[in-house]
Amino acid sequence: MATFLYRIGRWAFRRRRLVGALWLGGVVLAIAAAALAPAGEEEDISMPGTESQKAFDLLDERFPESNSQGAEARLVFRAPDGQRVTARENKAAVKDTLGSLDGGEQVSATTDPYETGAVSKDGTIAYSTITYTADAVDLDGSTKSALERAAGQARDAGLTVEIGGSALDAEESPGGTTELIGVTVAAVVLVVALGSLVAAGLSLLTAFVGVAIAFGLVSALAVPLGLTSTVAILALMLGLAVGIDYALFITSRYRDERARGRDPEEAAGRAVGTAGSAVVFAGATVFIALVGLGVVGIPELTKMGLGGAGAVALAVLVALTLTPALFGFSGHKVLSRAVRKGARAGAERPHPEPAGSGREGLGTRWARFVLRRPVAVLLTAGLGLGALALPALSLELGLPGDESKSVETTQRRAYDLLSEGFGPGFNGPLTVVVDTSKSADATRATTDLVAKTVRGVDGVASVGEPVLSKSEDTAVLTAVPKTAPNSGETKDLVQAIRGAVSDVEADTGAGVLVTGTTAMNIDISEAMSDALLPYLTVVIGLAVLLLTVVFRSILVPVKAALGFLLSVGAAFGVLVAVFQWGWAADLIGIEQTGPVMSLMPILVIGIVFGLAMDYEVFLLTRMREAYVHGASPGEAILSGFRHSGRVVAAAAIIMISVFAGFIGMSNPTIQAMGVGLAAAVAFDAFVVRMAIVPAVLALLGHRAWWLPRILTRVLPDVDIEGEKLGRYVPAPAAAPDAAAPRHPVGRHGQRY
Repeated sequence: MATFLYRIGRWAFRRRRLVGALWLGGVVLAIAAAALAPAGEEEDISMPGTESQKAFDLLDERFPESNSQGAEARLVFRAPDGQRVTARENKAAVKDTLGSLDGGEQVSATTDPYETGAVSKDGTIAYSTITYTADAVDLDGSTKSALERAAGQARDAGLTVEIGGSALDAEESPGGTTELIGVTVAAVVLVVALGSLVAAGLSLLTAFVGVAIAFGLVSALAVPLGLTSTVAILALMLGLAVGIDYALFITSRYRDERARGRDPEEAAGRAVGTAGSAVVFAGATVFIALVGLGVVGIPELTKMGLGGAGAVALAVLVALTLTPALFGFSGHKVLSRAVRKGARAGAERPHPEPAGSGREGLGTRWARFVLRRPVAVLLTAGLGLGALALPALSLELGLPGDESKSVETTQRRAYDLLSEGFGPGFNGPLTVVVDTSKSADATRATTDLVAKTVRGVDGVASVGEPVLSKSEDTAVLTAVPKTAPNSGETKDLVQAIRGAVSDVEADTGAGVLVTGTTAMNIDISEAMSDALLPYLTVVIGLAVLLLTVVFRSILVPVKAALGFLLSVGAAFGVLVAVFQWGWAADLIGIEQTGPVMSLMPILVIGIVFGLAMDYEVFLLTRMREAYVHGASPGEAILSGFRHSGRVVAAAAIIMISVFAGFIGMSNPTIQAMGVGLAAAVAFDAFVVRMAIVPAVLALLGHRAWWLPRILTRVLPDVDIEGEKLGRYVPAPAAAPDAAAPRHPVGRHGQRY
């Protein structure tokens, strides 16, 4: 591996103009393809195989004229103080408003609240449901404008009017102030860590190239592959984070090789051969974790995983080829200012400090502290993360609805008005589908029996009149719970209804399915919980196997996996504290607490596991390199921190900044993802990898690097440390002057 990548690094350095042109062409083509491609569609989250999804599919089959998951709007009217919405003037205003929508383009039907009984008991609130022939993302701007004009017409008549439902839902667009702040922080950290504007710009440039191509491809393939804006945002988030980090690690190693006296081309080859090997295996762990999201069985989650995995793969390719090419363009400017000043003054190029030097960096001093007190550090870090993980025991899962939106939005105000007028469960009605196609009893009789059974379930506020299909073999009932959609009581109610109607199914032979948005959310949450263990088994198992090959050790990969579980548990604790309990929620614009997004645990686990292994690979590669060259276990730990500690810390801060930059978006899913990922990376990088890992390695000693003899013979030697590179290019006997010549001569006589 190291020798193959070494050749790639040298080739990219020599052919830098060709490499740069190819990547620039890739960016132009990706952007052009995205600009010419039609806009993608947002899709409702589905879970094939669940009862609620089967019911939706049946409704689409038996009621082809309607879209069971199509767009709808609820116009909620409230009479002025002291008046009733049933008063003659207010009633006329409502009817005029609805009349302006009847027959509109894409409008399927509107309901009259006075005919359907959609008026609150005190007569102050009423609502009308407008159904559309298209999904929310397919609604034309003119259709939405007509809805807003109708609401404005009623407001002019003195009524309070709010619009709920999915008709006004907007697609989240990436790019904004908070993301720019995250990138700015990353740039500052790069400049401080590398001491060179050129080196910092090089890392940012490579990341932007990978992100531009990934984002362009996702946008271009949105329609044929059904990719949503969330997939694009995740690709942007991951592409930026890992792209900057991967370029940073290779750049840091290149500067080390230059400091040892190697000419630019040789240094580029060795940087890609060593740090590039770590990048490949780190990227492979992220790739495995993201692709593994497909085992859950949710199409949207699978697409998110594949989109993110593609962005990571691109980041690896860019880092391995474009980064060494840019070394050739940047010359000595990629070195730190201190090195360049020393070179101009005729000083020798600085060499790595010896272990006992008084100029040891903070990372080395910290490693010495851990080596002196490994038990104390291990207990403190472990107990601290355990305490942070305690709130995760109260984790509740759900899918965000209008109740999670800002009170400044009309959807949230409509939600609150409906809860006030009709009860909290009105915003989460359950749809009961009765399929009598295989029943010997009449559809009406069976439906009446189902309705009676559902009404008898404790927690049901009301059951509406049935609606029959044209073939009269399917009926639909609407059951309104007494409790809010995301409450635990409603979850129990769905299970109770399904249990109660099972007797009707047995007696009549009919099929009875409970669905609706609320039931779908409950089914997805349960599916997430059921899939968590298989997912962890697959992903962690494959990653542990990969790390065993990389580090040729049994205990190091196991330790890495256990440390990850600690950091991700603490991150879940933060999610619960912020999004369920409301701690510091105001600081990030969360106005309404509630369950954590159902997809979040598996999504955070998949992403963070891969990123956590990044730091494990980058930090332990240098330790392994020192150990195989004869260093003691303690000296190997010091070497890892001396060479990689500062770079890993900078990379973690960059990744935290990028993820935190997405917290300011209005999409609750993206906000939770930003908080969860930023917290998990912080815990994993600075507590697990910087404290727990060296403490455990110090306690294990030589046993940390033990591998059974049989595995030694079976496992391939990937040579991530670059030990075999010495066979190809021996290290120079003396370090040449850094300042001269301006065009150093390489091993084969090339001039740069």
